[in-house]
Amino acid sequence: MSAGQKTRVLIVDDSAFMRKVLQSIVAADPQMEVVGEARDGREAVSLNESLNPDVISMDINMPHMDGLQATEAIMARNPRPIVIVSSEARDGAEPTLRALELGAIDFVPKPANAIDLDMNSVRDELCRKLKVASRVRVVRTIKNNEKGAAPAKPAASATPSVPPTQPAPEAANGRFPIVVVAASTGGPQTLMGFVPMFPRDFLGAVILVQHMPGTFTSQFATQLGEVAKIRVKEAQHGEMVQAGTFYVCPGSHHLRITPQGRISLEEGERINGYRPCADVTLETVAAYAGPMTTGVILTGMGSDGAKGSQAVKAAGGHVIAQDEVTSVIFGMPAEAIKTGVVDQVLGIDAIVPAVEKRVLYLMGAARVGAM
Repeated sequence: MSAGQKTRVLIVDDSAFMRKVLQSIVAADPQMEVVGEARDGREAVSLNESLNPDVISMDINMPHMDGLQATEAIMARNPRPIVIVSSEARDGAEPTLRALELGAIDFVPKPANAIDLDMNSVRDELCRKLKVASRVRVVRTIKNNEKGAAPAKPAASATPSVPPTQPAPEAANGRFPIVVVAASTGGPQTLMGFVPMFPRDFLGAVILVQHMPGTFTSQFATQLGEVAKIRVKEAQHGEMVQAGTFYVCPGSHHLRITPQGRISLEEGERINGYRPCADVTLETVAAYAGPMTTGVILTGMGSDGAKGSQAVKAAGGHVIAQDEVTSVIFGMPAEAIKTGVVDQVLGIDAIVPAVEKRVLYLMGAARVGAM
């Protein structure tokens, strides 16, 4: 979109009144214009093809084809930045989380009464998120079929593995590899394909710091667990980190690892604008695990993870960044790369194999006393 050109918005809502309200909000912003309105998901898919909008405002509950089905179809066929605007987009509602997993960029909750005055209360948030989303280079979800059916769950691993609650063998110095994954915008969709690649008998622990409201992370951990081979759980304050487990940081807390290897969750203020802050987790894991630390910086807006990556490298650890081609937003990986400490820049499908190779090397080096 060239400078001075207006952001072209397609509004999708089954309520004629709500379409009028949204149209007036968008039209009042001099940087945006409404190029079309759809009454349901089926019409949204068609208008997306013919109008090529810069961004779509998408309701969830609609007849014929709901917003989730429409989001999946659009992201599979002709991807477009989508902002969910729905009364479902609150309190960790599963439909909103599912929309993010399917590729929606962000969400704006409709006020409870959904009247004109209430919608004006979210006017600034709506306009800001539509304009930000319009600049995102979305990625086609090629793993979805053309009918918009949900992707099949990955097959169970054929490799014999230890029970998910049993820690993998520890290194000679009492430490085992810990992987910290940082993600933001585009993360939910990316992680639904990324997490299943970890084997059940993974020899390290994985900690995910995903920028997401605290009301969503518990449900997100559950949904990741449904498609994963590795054990997945939301992190709890005071628990010991165990190998063979994938921890999801609660969105309402910062996650630190103590010198004793325990998880510490803190409700503190935002750090550098983020809560949870990946830098905090990366820095404390690096202090605890040293060269046994691997940092993975995935898709996201901003610079969270860049400072933490430097701490990982200074401790002798390894840093991997997602490449631009497979990132929904290349902001966080790009900022990490700019620091000069990133060891590998890889497509999303190559990251877990690289992590596994690194972990096997670390475990072997530890056993022969090289670490």
